[in-house]
Amino acid sequence: MKVQPPKTINEYLMQFPADIQKKLEQIRKAIKKTAPGAEEAIKYSMPAFVYNGSNLVYFAAYKKHIGFYPVPVGDALYLSEIKPYHKTKGALQFPVDTPVPIALVVKIVRLRMKEIQNS
Repeated sequence: MKVQPPKTINEYLMQFPADIQKKLEQIRKAIKKTAPGAEEAIKYSMPAFVYNGSNLVYFAAYKKHIGFYPVPVGDALYLSEIKPYHKTKGALQFPVDTPVPIALVVKIVRLRMKEIQNS
């Protein structure tokens, strides 16, 4: 039986235990507060926000981390804040057993908004 991907962020969140839902909801609220005009969506089967018609950020839960995508081109501005987290091409991984770095999420969202506005 094929599992259907979630159609909303709420559906996505409901797939996870309460502690992970709480962390994902913290990220969601931080994005909504920072980019109030951004629209919620599901892209690539994960929660996403669209800003001015462009993909702003995505996030997703995994067994040992929460992935946050994309890391802005100008991420060197936050190198010291990004350094504690595993970084892949275009993503940061926040371990599920540590608090979500909301201040860093907010900075990345702001930087992504500027990138979109300047493109």
